[in-house]
Amino acid sequence: MSPIRTIVRLAGVTALAFSLSACISVFPKAKPVGLYRFGEAEVSAPKGPPGAMFGVLKAPTVFTRAAAGDRILTSSQGQVAYIADARWVSAASVLFEEAVARAFESDPGRARLIGRGEIAKADLVLRLEVRTFETDYVNGPKAAPEVVVRVRGVLNRNTDRALVGDQVFEARVKAADNRVSAIVPAYDKAVAQVLAQIVAWANAAGPGIAG
Repeated sequence: MSPIRTIVRLAGVTALAFSLSACISVFPKAKPVGLYRFGEAEVSAPKGPPGAMFGVLKAPTVFTRAAAGDRILTSSQGQVAYIADARWVSAASVLFEEAVARAFESDPGRARLIGRGEIAKADLVLRLEVRTFETDYVNGPKAAPEVVVRVRGVLNRNTDRALVGDQVFEARVKAADNRVSAIVPAYDKAVAQVLAQIVAWANAAGPGIAG
């Protein structure tokens, strides 16, 4: 084979390889995933009884496993699934913890939340267990769903671990439409309602400190 024919063949192979590589994108075409958050709605708790402030040590929240991540859980007639192409901006368990902290910080009541490692006296220990955190299609998969947030709260005295309170809090908020953009605000409202109940409950637990 002559050198000229060899050069022509190599040039053809190179051109073909280049044309094929030009058809392959480093970033494959896919529908972008929408990122959402909850826990920023204003929490308005009823004013508790007057008295001195007291510290509440917040233990890590126990979160239902199916909804703890960044996917939005749905339930319809006993079947569960996740909303496609939609994610929380962080894990739901993380966003919930942040919302709890903001709720106590913005509340003027007696209970002051104390984080782990903070040097302050803790009179009570608060444990929260998120049992339900989902979008419930109570009227079928095409109707506007209902967001359900159910949380169990337990308060113990820090000195002797005596039980001060054990209660379940729940909020149900119907979405305006069967769209993610309408479902997310329902989560925001449901979380705010539950946290308002928890903050008010903690503020009223002051008398239980003395036993």
